[in-house]
Order: sequence, then structure tokens, then C-alpha cells
Amino acid sequence: MHNYTLLERALFLSPSLNFEKMKKEMDGKTVLITGASSGIGKEFAYLLANTTAHLILVARREASMNVMKVEIEKATASVTVFPADLRNEEELKGLLAFLHQLTDGVDVVVSNAGISINRPIAQSLDRYHDFTRTMALNYFAPVQLLLSLIPVLEKKNGHIINVSTINALLFPIPHWAAYQASKTAFDTWLRSAEPELKIKNISTTSIYLPLVKTPMIKPTIAYQTSPAMSPVHVAEIIGHVLYTKRKVYKPWWLILGQWASVIFRSPLSFIVLRLLRKKERERGNV
Repeated sequence: MHNYTLLERALFLSPSLNFEKMKKEMDGKTVLITGASSGIGKEFAYLLANTTAHLILVARREASMNVMKVEIEKATASVTVFPADLRNEEELKGLLAFLHQLTDGVDVVVSNAGISINRPIAQSLDRYHDFTRTMALNYFAPVQLLLSLIPVLEKKNGHIINVSTINALLFPIPHWAAYQASKTAFDTWLRSAEPELKIKNISTTSIYLPLVKTPMIKPTIAYQTSPAMSPVHVAEIIGHVLYTKRKVYKPWWLILGQWASVIFRSPLSFIVLRLLRKKERERGNV
């Protein structure tokens, strides 16, 4: 299964995708996919190739998305490529203007674009932009996008899918302050807005993921040998929630981590502090 090791097979269980049900749900609909040029967004776009959906691919790398468009349109889906850096206010406004002029509107928003950063606070003292650019893409951009599209989604009984991280639900750890704060911010925003959106017949799904084998994890050396999900597998999970309207997906073992984050908060704080001090001492001895 997805070239997983035995450990990964045990860790990353999920319901199987029924392609025909997904196709029936998606045929003729318009799907916006952010972060579409690689990883999860790319694999999800290919998953929909044999439907009659209209896929709007949004990312910075236009050349990559143009290749995807040619390949996907060999099947039955249609593709519009819209290159944009969602951290750029003008480019985001351009995307919104384009989406609002669509005759058929938007049925599904897959909020997948994101940026990760692993850096100690001590190395960010003169790098405030580490936090502003991370919040810009992981929080402010999807909020602005959805605020603009809620009236459109209401007319279409739409569906918002947030590709999130297990870190948003777990004990926060050092060196990931910018990333965890930004992902938690949007996760909290969407969960807070969910009852209001439901009244408007807009479904929401939050997908909490562990490590995924995407370009985002490459800069962190320790992750290269860690168990990680296949982006193809994640794409299938997104495909599954399209027709089930499941509100939450998270690994079966995450509940244990959530309990530990609450029950053992003080011991975890002590352990993290000791490990951090040990690491600092080792650095000082180099």
C-alpha cells in the first residue's frame, strides 16, 4: 500500500476510496486547489482527472501546473491554471476577482497551500519576517480567500477542506513557533466558524496529518528517515471526504497524543526543557 513500511501501514490506516462515489459527487463541479503544483495538491488534482470536474490550480510554479494541465486534460477533467503567491495581497486579490467572475462559481475549496519553518527563537530575533510570511500564507490568505467565497459557496452548498497538521492539536514544541502558531490559528478559525457555515449549508472538513513525503519536509534532516504518509494516500483521503462529508480526519493514534498533551503537560514541559538544555550544552561544547 503506497510503498509503505510495516510501521507506516500500521500508523496510517484510513478508509478506502470509492472512486465511483467520488466521481458521482464531483462530476460537473468546480474545485479550487491551493498549493497545487506539488505534493498533496498535485496528487489530488490527478486523482480527479477522470471526473468531469473543473479544477482551478493555484500555486507559484506556473510551469509545473501547465504540465499538469496537459496531462490531466488527456482524461475528462478540465483545468485552469492560476499562478499566484497567496502571500502577495495583489495576487490574492487577482485570484478572488477571477473566481467571482466564474459563471459556475466554486463548489469545493481545498486549502492546501502552506509553508513550514523550523528555527529557534534565538535565530529569529532579527527575522520578524519569519513569522509574518508564515502567518500570511498559513492563516491570513485562507481566511481572506474564504471570507470572499462564503457567499459563493453558500449558493452551491459548498465544501471547505482544510489540509492541516497534527501539530495544531498537540503539545507545542520548541523551534516550530512560527509554523505551529500559524497552522493552529487557521484551524481554530475554521472550527469556530464551522457552526455558522453549517447554517449556510457549507460543509467543512479538517484533515490533520502527520509527516507527509512532500518537498516541505526535505529541509529537516531528521524527517528523511521518519515514518511519513504518501501524498497519494492523502489525496485519496481528501477524495473520500468529498462524498462522505466527514468533518474530521486524523490518525487513529492522535487521540493518545492529545490526551498526553493535556494530562502530562507539566511532565512534557519538564522533558522538553531538559532536552533543549542538553542540546544547547552540546552546541556550546562544539
